[in-house]
Amino acid sequence: MHLFRSVAVSALVAVAVASPLGVPHSVHEKRSEAATGWARRDVLDRRAILPMKIGLAQSNVDQGWNWLKEVSVPTSSKYGQHWSAKDIAEAFAPSNETVDAAKNWLTMAGISESRIKQSQGLNWLEFDATVDEAEELLKTKYHVYEHEATGQPHVACDEYSIPTHLKEHIDLVYPTVHFDAKIKSRDDGVELEKRDGNFGHGRGPRGPGGGPWGGPGGGWRMPYHHRPTNDLANCDVHITPDCLRALYRFPVNYRANPKNSFGIVEYTPEAYVPSDLDLFFANFSQRSIGERPIFDSIDGGVNQQTNMSFNFNGESDLDLEYSMTLVYPQPVTLYQVGDLVEGASFNNFLDAIDASYCSYDGGDDPTQDAKYPDPYGGYQGPENCGGFAATKLISTSYAYNEADLTPFYEQRQCHEYMKLGMMGVSVLYSSGDYGVAGNGGQCITSPVGAVNATYNNGTSGRFNPSFPGTCPYITSVGATQVKNNTNIVTALATGTQPEEACETVIYSGGGFSNVFPLPEYQANAVHHWFADYPPPYGPDRFNNSQQTRGLPDMSVSQTYPSSSSPSPLHKAPQH
Repeated sequence: MHLFRSVAVSALVAVAVASPLGVPHSVHEKRSEAATGWARRDVLDRRAILPMKIGLAQSNVDQGWNWLKEVSVPTSSKYGQHWSAKDIAEAFAPSNETVDAAKNWLTMAGISESRIKQSQGLNWLEFDATVDEAEELLKTKYHVYEHEATGQPHVACDEYSIPTHLKEHIDLVYPTVHFDAKIKSRDDGVELEKRDGNFGHGRGPRGPGGGPWGGPGGGWRMPYHHRPTNDLANCDVHITPDCLRALYRFPVNYRANPKNSFGIVEYTPEAYVPSDLDLFFANFSQRSIGERPIFDSIDGGVNQQTNMSFNFNGESDLDLEYSMTLVYPQPVTLYQVGDLVEGASFNNFLDAIDASYCSYDGGDDPTQDAKYPDPYGGYQGPENCGGFAATKLISTSYAYNEADLTPFYEQRQCHEYMKLGMMGVSVLYSSGDYGVAGNGGQCITSPVGAVNATYNNGTSGRFNPSFPGTCPYITSVGATQVKNNTNIVTALATGTQPEEACETVIYSGGGFSNVFPLPEYQANAVHHWFADYPPPYGPDRFNNSQQTRGLPDMSVSQTYPSSSSPSPLHKAPQH
């Protein structure tokens, strides 16, 4: 609720480096400073062997938006003619020119062709290299970094270069500047209640209140004296399903539509409690008592019932209670992603519903995304690469800060949302709980474009938009609230607006991307907003160029405890 890389901004700065072959090189990616929580130690042992991976640029990305519009705009002659997964894979595969150019660079640098393997999806070139070979190839110097809290080592460099003429063919190289390593605790025992509050140092998707995996930080609980009620006069106090039906004028649903499907994504150890669902249903949807979501376990996903608290159950309970009530008897699919040890990322989920994404554009980031079988002893089955059907609507109530991740990582994922749209799948993410600040109310202190951003407590610095909310191919959903002491029945009958931007319990997330350009469908709204409501802040605080993606796209009334709920709520009406 709270969650782009054209190749880092520094990659656009041409820094010529003379190679032994006389080929000019340019810096491709660069970190401005060490990642938070990591300390540089020694140079890398010269005897080490590095598993190198080169992510190749995909074809036809510039055509994707036009193809998406063709199947999405009602006036198009191709409206509704969605693409198949096979069509998508073939349309976006790297060109032969790209593959040949990258291989030629490696062989000329002394990496024999027999050492180079190409991934099944054609998007990765992989080979093992000595430290000397890798440093010469990339004009860099590798060091070992140590995680200050756990002692975990990580291999990285500050920057690297590639031949200038290959910049359009290569998206990224691993291992290099990427520092979103998954942290393993010093304690080898894997106990859910011992999960570090700084797990991944803020790199994992966040739940309500900014706490990792749905922690409560700032979350809200209904006071004990507020009894459940369907009285529409109290919608300014707490939003019930009937409040939502009245506000947005959609009726009670009486039959399932076989052409519709609806999925909610949760990340282990976040889990719903069956008895909590029935308690909610008893108050607001008695015909739903006993109903449970269709359970899709991805990468060892489990609805754990060991740790029972708001931290572990609040978000999943909230998402399912409201969504199942509003769409009943339409089934709801729960995608439960990741095991109890390693967890999972958005990419792991996308891998499971689209096998081509596993290798697309170089595949997942091994330092950011979970790897299965779990190397830490959890789920030992194979990584789920395909095998799960995507529902027509998919809702997620978690998010990263945009600055947590590299632009390429985010752009690769954003392209997948574009492809899902081409296949007829709509994806929604909630925009956050902290206004212009990021998870936990943090603002950015590091420069624009820095890899591995640093944050503060929100009292200074730059605004901190969420990802994937800034991706133009998803719908970002913010939160409103019913105005204090407003009876929505009276207000709606008299044409009075009963809602306002949420700014009491939480502040609806919003802002402007530092990575994604302004999509054409949003241009008029953004320009009018700047003209009519010019904010009293300059470019030192946020991207006010009017040339980047804004969020949210829409807002609906929040259901406490956080604005994570508007994302599944937006999907309630039948389409």
